Amino acid sequence: MDLPNHPDNSPSPNAPRSFTQRSAAEWVTFVAASLILLGLVGLIFFDWQTNQNRPPAFSVAVSEAVRVTDGRYYVPFAITNTGGRIARMVQVTAELHITGVDDETGEQQIDFLSGHETKAGSFVFTHNPQGGDLMVRVASYRLP
Repeated sequence: MDLPNHPDNSPSPNAPRSFTQRSAAEWVTFVAASLILLGLVGLIFFDWQTNQNRPPAFSVAVSEAVRVTDGRYYVPFAITNTGGRIARMVQVTAELHITGVDDETGEQQIDFLSGHETKAGSFVFTHNPQGGDLMVRVASYRLP
């Protein structure tokens, strides 16, 4: 017969502890944290699935703030890949047409543009682009 307080029945310090029952607050916290984690993983997976198959598409915004330095006109621009897939070697061209003056062109090459990423640059002209017709567009890109 085993006695409850007998020295032979006491747990040893190295013996595994028995499972203690969790309180209601611990279960509520565990369930809430698990739901938040599952929600985040689900949103990341959903975003990945919907965007990975969308081909690259581009939006180019030209700033109105032209900077003049040493007789050159610097026209800032920003390009955004509005698609889901990565684009490499994105070539952005600018054409400036001013009546009575030879047309000017400029090229920029963006090495890498991931989905929803924006990069900025500037085109440099010898004539004031505000006095003519400036067209900035994406000419080409490569898929990785």
